[in-house]
Amino acid sequence: MIVTDALIACPACGARNRLPVVASGRPRCGKCSTHLPWLVDADARQFSAMLDQSSIPVLVDLWAPWCGPCRSIAPILERLAADRVGSLRVVKVNVDEEPTISARLGVQGIPTMVLFHAGEEVGRQVGALPADRIRAWIDSVLTP
Repeated sequence: MIVTDALIACPACGARNRLPVVASGRPRCGKCSTHLPWLVDADARQFSAMLDQSSIPVLVDLWAPWCGPCRSIAPILERLAADRVGSLRVVKVNVDEEPTISARLGVQGIPTMVLFHAGEEVGRQVGALPADRIRAWIDSVLTP
C-alpha cells in the first residue's frame, strides 16, 4: 500500500485538508488556519523520511485490524492527536500491510507504540493501556 496523503477534518471549521505523510512543521487548516491533528498512516517507503523530517515527536502505533486491543486504543490515539495538536504526530502502521516496518523495529507483539523524537526511538510500550496511562507514559518519556 502506498500512502501519500491523509484527509484530515479541521476540528474548528470542519474543512477537509490534505495532509502529507512526509512533511515537517505543524499543519494548519487551509480555510481557518487552526492547527490540525496529525494522524496519518505510513508505509515502508515513507517511514524513514517521515521520522527524519518531523520537527515534533512521533508516536508510531503498530496495529492490525484483527487485533482487539489495537482497535480499543485507536480512539484513544485519535483523541491524543487532537489534544496534542502541534506537539505530537501519531502515525499508524498496519503490521499486516507493512511487515518490513515491524521487523525493522523488532516488534514481537501488538499493539506496540514506539515514541520517536528527532528521528531516534525514545520510548516503547507494548500492549493496550487506558488513555491516562498512555498520556502519562508519553509525558514521562518526553519530559527531561
